[in-house]
Amino acid sequence: MSLRHMENMPLHHASPPGAPRPCWKPWVFSALVIMLLVCSFSTVAFTLFPLKAVSEPCVAKFGPLPSRWQMASPKPPCVSQIADWELKILRDGLYSIYGEVAPNKTYKEPAPFEVRLRKNKGIMQVLTNNATIQNVGGTYELHAGDIIDLIFNAEHQVLKNNTYWGVILLANPQFIS
Repeated sequence: MSLRHMENMPLHHASPPGAPRPCWKPWVFSALVIMLLVCSFSTVAFTLFPLKAVSEPCVAKFGPLPSRWQMASPKPPCVSQIADWELKILRDGLYSIYGEVAPNKTYKEPAPFEVRLRKNKGIMQVLTNNATIQNVGGTYELHAGDIIDLIFNAEHQVLKNNTYWGVILLANPQFIS
């Protein structure tokens, strides 16, 4: 069987001479429309629901051990302590959660190294690298009644005298009525 007859076949369909070529591909147009919709929605959302920076700092920090929770909160407070590694959020807002976890490199038990930052028992972040000190946290929208905690897979997986975490209330949502 010979494929010689395929040598003269064009690899694409030729346009007639002088015919305009389409310059916009459909995905480019779709991407532009989506970007415009997102920008419009963001503008409307920030206009109707502005975030107001807090006037007094609301900060809570725990660790390193043997310390306890240290809080600098306005009245009424934005958080309350439930346990050593657990807080209850008292005010809606945008919070920054921060911390460092120092793994215990001498830990040799069967439980794998795992540190979880949770909100209402749902996982927000998981750390599994026990080779180096790791940062935990981020910026999260939290609501009154939310419970946040930092838990370890086994009690001796981290060096608690070198591990800490905390929260800072960054802004309160102001709803226009």
